[in-house]
Amino acid sequence: MSNPLQFAISHQDASSRARVGRVTTPHGVFDTPAFMPVGTQGTVKGLLPDRVRGTGSQIILGNTYHLLLRPGAEAVAKQGGLQKWTRWQGPMLTDSGGFQVFSLANINRIDEAGVRFRSHIDGREIMLTPEESIRVQNLLGADIIMAFDDCPPARTPKPRWEGPGVAKKGGAAPDDAKTAVPPAVTDEREYLRRVREANERTLRWLDRCVAAHGRKSEQSLFPICQGGTDMEMRQWCAQRLVQVDAPGYAIGGVAVGEGSAEIRKVVEFTAPLLPAHKPRYLMGVGYERDIVAAVRAGIDMFDCVLPSRNGRNAQVFTRQGPMKLRNAKFIDDPRPVDETCDCDCCAGGYSRAYLNHLFRANEMLGPILLSIHNIRHFQRLMLDIRAAIRDNAWPAFAARWPVAELVPA
Repeated sequence: MSNPLQFAISHQDASSRARVGRVTTPHGVFDTPAFMPVGTQGTVKGLLPDRVRGTGSQIILGNTYHLLLRPGAEAVAKQGGLQKWTRWQGPMLTDSGGFQVFSLANINRIDEAGVRFRSHIDGREIMLTPEESIRVQNLLGADIIMAFDDCPPARTPKPRWEGPGVAKKGGAAPDDAKTAVPPAVTDEREYLRRVREANERTLRWLDRCVAAHGRKSEQSLFPICQGGTDMEMRQWCAQRLVQVDAPGYAIGGVAVGEGSAEIRKVVEFTAPLLPAHKPRYLMGVGYERDIVAAVRAGIDMFDCVLPSRNGRNAQVFTRQGPMKLRNAKFIDDPRPVDETCDCDCCAGGYSRAYLNHLFRANEMLGPILLSIHNIRHFQRLMLDIRAAIRDNAWPAFAARWPVAELVPA
């Protein structure tokens, strides 16, 4: 593949595989390890692009599935592509749309050709193939695009929708659909059969994605390593993926219902199998401790809807752990959400009492302020992670971030 993406590693951690680097793309640079807020439908909900930038975010993610359905990739292309259309002046990444198709849509058939599904917006039938996913992402114009893959379900049963206020009436797809999970497979033999099938199909579809990619000099296509929680399947997939000389590589299928210990095991096993001189992207993760564990395993990029989605539901992230600001105990609390935070919400003097009132009164300012704080929280996490790597200062980091304490693998 030709490569419009450059990755330079500036520091390597002395005690782990963690590293500090910088990725250069046609629309700018971002520092790694990096956290990408999710702009599902061309916007990080409720926030102007300059406010997102003000949180320290350098790259954001757009959702191919949702933009395909509305307004359509052609409409975005006519407006000059995602960056011009959304007014985001910086790098962007688009997912392939495959995860949403598998986990959210009313699927009629998955076969070798692709996935036939019905739109959750108007019920129309759509066929999404590897070629169509790449065509749509080429039209959207993000700097980094993802291969269309087959994501198998989790091994352990989990609710179909996770998180407060996620599911919509009637089971329709939530607005921030990235963290919804498909039903689990509980039978072990069936699980392994499905993982093997997904692996083999992911590799065949990757060949079709590479062949269909029409903007190789402008957009970097990342393959995705699948394999569920089966290490043999992970190794099998990774060994074949790296035969494709891609600008970067992703690990998928670990944010579909697994716990932190399982995520850590999979990532620590899989990351070293991917080229060390290329950026590694862990899709859909997540919580602070999962990010720290993955960074120490050698991961460079992350995305998750948790900061904005949970912020819209009055849940706030802090270094000591999350808080639910709808609780009555905050009605008279004059303190900011986090006295150590420099975000517009905390440094601006907005109190927990005021935020409690905003959510009880259904005022839109509450979700806006907590989205700003939560995204800034994760960007501050990344800043401190990068400092810990550069200075070999993990003990000081652990003291500052008790919420990120690692769980046993």
